[in-house]
Amino acid sequence: MDTELPISEKTLEELFAETLDYSLCMTINKGTKVWVVAGMLVQYLESVTDSVSVEDGDEIVGTIGGKDVLENLLKNPTQSLFYETLVEDIMEKNPMKVSGQTKYKELISQWRQRGRAYAILLNRWGHYSAISAQKVLEIGMRRKTNLSIRNLPKKPIITFKPDDSLGTIINAMFENKTRKILLENSNKYISDRMILEAISEKLGYLTNIDNFLEMSVNTIELEKARVIFDDFKIHEVSAMMYDLEHPYVIYKDILVSPWDICNILMSKDY
Repeated sequence: MDTELPISEKTLEELFAETLDYSLCMTINKGTKVWVVAGMLVQYLESVTDSVSVEDGDEIVGTIGGKDVLENLLKNPTQSLFYETLVEDIMEKNPMKVSGQTKYKELISQWRQRGRAYAILLNRWGHYSAISAQKVLEIGMRRKTNLSIRNLPKKPIITFKPDDSLGTIINAMFENKTRKILLENSNKYISDRMILEAISEKLGYLTNIDNFLEMSVNTIELEKARVIFDDFKIHEVSAMMYDLEHPYVIYKDILVSPWDICNILMSKDY
């Protein structure tokens, strides 16, 4: 890989090379009810696709992810959100489109502004491919430097209590601009994906449930972040997370997600 230019100044084509358009863009048709896309998101959140694109004919007209469903869940925590609302009613319009000539710094700048690490790219087959924070791990694992987990910018650890309500937790996600929150004194965490999974597979899309936001977090089956005991180099932890189905790592008091890798790759040291 050419090292004359920092990663921030390189184009996506230079950084990803032949894998640029390898990640599928999952789509759903405009006019579809929200319950359908919620079920899809359970499969795709925190993966290489992350969000779902909304199609109107041959055109991509919007993007929908866990953020959009949870935001509307706070306003309408009932089955009507899933069975009476259409995807275009809650999607983010004006989807972010990039090309092989988009620079890495332009990608990250837009992601920061939008609060969504997701973009689509017209691929060589005339369809769209996805670019997400998880895909950026490919860049992190290829560029070897002496930077390690300890060099990641410090950030507060957001936690929840075992008896917190789902409404409290979802609000905390938006207040702290995070999709994952750690159970205090543990390596277990909750995410938007897990909440949607409980809604779709355990709660029947809130059919006959009137108090969803008051329900205890005990309704949700938590997952564990990978605990590591060595201060791995950034390329090493990127490779580790790339192999995880749902990448999330804890080293001492530092939480590492793909978004953290996206940000450190903007450093002048890269």
